[in-house]
Amino acid sequence: MSGKKLTCLDCGQINRVPDDRLDADPKCGTCGATLMPGKAVEVDWTTLQKAARTDEVPLVVDFWAPWCGPCKMMGPEFSKAAGTLKGRARLVKLNTEDFPQSGQTYGIRGIPTMIRFVGGREGARQSGAMRADQIVGWVG
Repeated sequence: MSGKKLTCLDCGQINRVPDDRLDADPKCGTCGATLMPGKAVEVDWTTLQKAARTDEVPLVVDFWAPWCGPCKMMGPEFSKAAGTLKGRARLVKLNTEDFPQSGQTYGIRGIPTMIRFVGGREGARQSGAMRADQIVGWVG
């Protein structure tokens, strides 16, 4: 069976989704959560690590903090980009204040920083706030 592996951002279960169903609101087989939401989703450290390692669809992570002005400005733009990229990539957010180990693990030197993971590897990295159209262009 062909398709792409996706980690459920709610329960952590790994699902295989046929390629032609990626933009058709696929659901988790365990908890029923949407696997390709059209918005940015806040994740915890464990879910991020599993999804970054397992997902076969690009996973774009916004490393941010609530006290960061540029992060707050980019938040709505990141969500807009998630809607545009639905079916092609998943956009998630990780609060670096809640999960400080992310800075050391991923070498985050400034926020906001976005990292695109593809097939278990870091594919690209971008620091600094961006508009939705720039994020979409960067993700590709």
